[in-house]
Amino acid sequence: MNLREHTRHYCGKDNRRAALSFLGTFAVYFTSLWLAITQSGNWPVMVPAMVVHAFSAVRLYVLQHDTGHHSLFETRTQNELAGHALSPFTFAPFEVMKQNHNLHHAGVGNLEHRDTGEIHTMTLREWNAAGFWKRLQYRLYRNPFILVPLGALFTYFIRYRWPKNTLRFGWKGVVLHNISVLAWVGLIYALSGWQGLGIYFIASMLGGMLGVFLVYLQHNFEDTYWDRRPDLDPQLAALQGSSCLDFGWWFDTAVACITLHDIHHLNARIPSYRLRACHYSLPEDCAPRRIKFPEAVAALNLKLWDEDANRLVPFPKSARRAGQTATAR
Repeated sequence: MNLREHTRHYCGKDNRRAALSFLGTFAVYFTSLWLAITQSGNWPVMVPAMVVHAFSAVRLYVLQHDTGHHSLFETRTQNELAGHALSPFTFAPFEVMKQNHNLHHAGVGNLEHRDTGEIHTMTLREWNAAGFWKRLQYRLYRNPFILVPLGALFTYFIRYRWPKNTLRFGWKGVVLHNISVLAWVGLIYALSGWQGLGIYFIASMLGGMLGVFLVYLQHNFEDTYWDRRPDLDPQLAALQGSSCLDFGWWFDTAVACITLHDIHHLNARIPSYRLRACHYSLPEDCAPRRIKFPEAVAALNLKLWDEDANRLVPFPKSARRAGQTATAR
C-alpha cells in the first residue's frame, strides 16, 4: 500500500470544521479561565477549570501549528490571519515559529541537523567521548523533573520572546507579538488583579508542561529513527521517527490529534480534524506501533541514541561499562 497516496485522500480542508475547532477551542479557553478566576478558592471548580484551560491552551498551540502548515482553513490568507490571531494566547510568534517548524520537518531524523529538533539528543558515542561537565549538563537537561517544568517555563515564557532565527525570519513580527502578549496579560491583570494573573500563570504552566511532555514523546521513544545522509530515509524518518500515541479518543480530541505525529510528518497537509480518520483507516499491516501511556512515561528514561543498536537507550550505568560496550561493538 502506498501510504503517501493514501494520506492524500485526507488533505481536504473544510472551513466549517476548521471554524468549529478554532472558535470552539477559544470558547473553552476563555470560559475555563473565567471559571478558574471567579471561583478562586473553590477548589472543586477552580482546579478542574485550570486543567481544562491547560488542555485548551495546548489545543490552541496545535491549531496555530496547523495554520503554519496552511492545513487548518481552506486558503493561505485565512490560515495566516488565524495563526497571528492565535499568537498572543500560545505565546508563540507566528511567522518565526512557522519557519522554524518547517526547518524541523526538513531535518527530522537527521543526526547531522539535530539543531532543528525541539529536544536535543546526544548519541552514545558522543556521550562516551564527552567530559564530566558536558555529561552533567546533559544529565540535568534530560532529567524529566527539570526538562518538563523548567523547559515549559523557559520555552514558552522566555525563549519565545525572541526565538531562534528571529533576525532571519522577521524581528518586527516578534516585537509586535510580544506587545500583544503584554496587552493580553495586562487585560487579565486589569480585570482580576494579581490573583487572576497568578491563576492564569499556573494554568499556563500546566499547559506548557503538557506541551513539553508531548513534544518530547514525538521523537523520543525506544524504536525511533535517526540516521545520517546519504542513508537517511525520509519516509522512515517521518513514520518510524515520529510517534503515534494511543491515549484514547478524548485525549486526541483535547490536543487536536498532535498525538498522531507519524502521519502528520508523512503528510503535513492533513488538517488536524482529519488525522484520526486517516490514521485509523490504515490497514492493520500498515498501521504504526501505537504507544500507550505507561510506555510513554517509561520513554522519559531514554536519553541517548545508540547508532549501532539503532534505538534510544538510557544512560550507561557507569563510564567503564559504557566504554566496554563501545569497544565490544
